[in-house]
Amino acid sequence: MSLQQQINDGWKDAMKSGATQRRDVLSGLRAAIKNAEIDARTSGGEGVGTMEDDGVLRVVEREAKKRRDAIEEYSKVNREDRAQIEREELEILQEFLPAQLSDAELETEVKAAIAESGATSPKDMGALMKVLAPKIQGRADGKTASALVRQLLSAA
Repeated sequence: MSLQQQINDGWKDAMKSGATQRRDVLSGLRAAIKNAEIDARTSGGEGVGTMEDDGVLRVVEREAKKRRDAIEEYSKVNREDRAQIEREELEILQEFLPAQLSDAELETEVKAAIAESGATSPKDMGALMKVLAPKIQGRADGKTASALVRQLLSAA
């Protein structure tokens, strides 16, 4: 079953069970996916139909990142009530993302990408991220990965 179908099924189940927050989050996600499909068509992408799983995954990641950023901002201004709502929404979105890498697994992936790309200094970060990004897509936060790359390249 495609990722988009899983999201639709989750939305239908939330509608039937009366889980309003889950319904609302998945409705917003479905709308974001639909907008991405429309953007792909209008920018010369594929024709009528649904997006492939990797495109849907990018949309889910983008929505999850919005929640992470909101949690950070709400926490800065002591709005824990709003931050908690964002955390709950993020939890719902994470059900549709692949299992997240642990810190040790992420470090292993980064070191392998450093070896593969031949990066030796922070100047090589762009080339390194081109190698690393597809390997960790959906499984690690880009901001966390970028910070780890900077740290490891600065220490090298």
